[in-house]
This record gives sequence, C-alpha cells and structure tokens, in this order.
Amino acid sequence: MDDITNSTKRLSGTFHLPTLVIVEPLALFRTCILDILRREFDAFEILDIATVQSLDCASAHVVRLVVLSIADKPIDDPTVDDDLAAIAECCPGASIAILSNRDDESTALAAMQRGVRGFLPTSIPIELAVAGLRLVLVGGVYRPLPAVGWGKMSGLESPYTRGLATAYPANDGRAAADRNVAEFTPREQQVLAELELGLSNKLIAARLNLSENTVKMHIQHIMRKCAAHNRTEAVLRWRGRLLTHHREIVPAAVSIPES
Repeated sequence: MDDITNSTKRLSGTFHLPTLVIVEPLALFRTCILDILRREFDAFEILDIATVQSLDCASAHVVRLVVLSIADKPIDDPTVDDDLAAIAECCPGASIAILSNRDDESTALAAMQRGVRGFLPTSIPIELAVAGLRLVLVGGVYRPLPAVGWGKMSGLESPYTRGLATAYPANDGRAAADRNVAEFTPREQQVLAELELGLSNKLIAARLNLSENTVKMHIQHIMRKCAAHNRTEAVLRWRGRLLTHHREIVPAAVSIPES
C-alpha cells in the first residue's frame, strides 16, 4: 500500500505549488506533523511518507524541503547516511531538515557537516520548529545554539538560545529598519508572506493576481523599507520582527532566487 496519506491541493493551470515532504515511520506522529504543516504552509503541496524509499512518488514534484525524522538514531548511523544520500539523489534541489530526539550540540554539528540545513530537536516548541523550517525554506540554516554562546549574550535562560547558527549584530542599524517594517502597505505584507515561502516572482504574481513587474516593484519597496540588500535579508528581518515576542535571533542566509 502506498504510504502517502495526504497531499494539499495544487494551484490550477500551469502553476504548481512547491512541495514539502515529511518522512516519518510512525503513522500517528506523521499525521500530527502533517496536520500542523498543512496549516502553517498552505502555499506548499505536502507529501507524507513512511520511508525514504518511497521518495520516487515525488519525482513529478518540485521538492523544496524534505523533513527526515531519525528519532533516537545517532547522526552517524549508517541508515541515516543512506537516507540522506537517497534524498540528495531523488531531490537534488531540496534542502533537508532533520527531526531528532537528540538535542546535544555534537549531533547538531554532525548534521550540519552532512549538509543538513535544519536540525530540529523534538524538545523545542512547535512554533520554533515551524519558524526554523521557514528560515530553511528562504535559504537559512537552522540549529539551536548552546546557552554558553549567544544565550549569555541575549540573556536567555533556556538550554538553547532558540536561535540559529549565525545572527545579525544587535547594533548595526537594524532598529531603524524594524521601525520601517511597520510601514508596509497591506499589499506589501501579502508579497512578504509569499517571499517568506521562497516563491518566485512568477508564482507570487499568479497567486496575488498581479503582473510580475508589479511584484518586482513591491519587492523593491520592501527592501528599501527594510534597508535590505536582497530578498532574503528582507524576509529574515521581517521574520526577526515577528519573532521578537519569542526572543529569537535572526540568521544570515544565502539569497532567494529572483524568479
């Protein structure tokens, strides 16, 4: 029996939603994760499978992210390496995030060394896991940092800073940019929400019923108001403002494709 249990609907016409794949052997956990991600990532088609061996079902999809659950396995377990290699082969353009019951620093570092873009311990809150996945989707690298580093600097008391591998300095002019974020028009906020999902100008235009030139104009205005040099920086500063209430640290990241 095919272990795909659900997928979100596609856009009509020639535009198709990018795809997010969940790999979780346990049906109950997989269903719970699926339910959350369907609410949080409605601009994505979501496939849930029990094993990496079923990834061939995604061959016709544009897979942007694969979330691989490894439970209690150490990161150097041969089966984990095999799964990572299979994902890289089946979905060469996709980022990989690992969901692990382990939350030690050595496991997180080992995951990063294997090219994993997101490391999500099951000990973190769900809202933080979702924020981490969003950052991976826009080109960031997510892993909680030990409190001995950024934790002490930011005054956090939890075992992790709830932050990321790299962060913007606190006193380099971002405060003025944050004030400008509040000045976004409703349409600019809509475009920002689409950018946050890593969508191209063409797909954003289709979803918002705008021309590509209009989308480009809104993005230029957004970057100016954020004092950002590129789309990724604008999105991450926007996310940083939204996550301020959770006392997050915003990471640096690679650029989002222009189209």
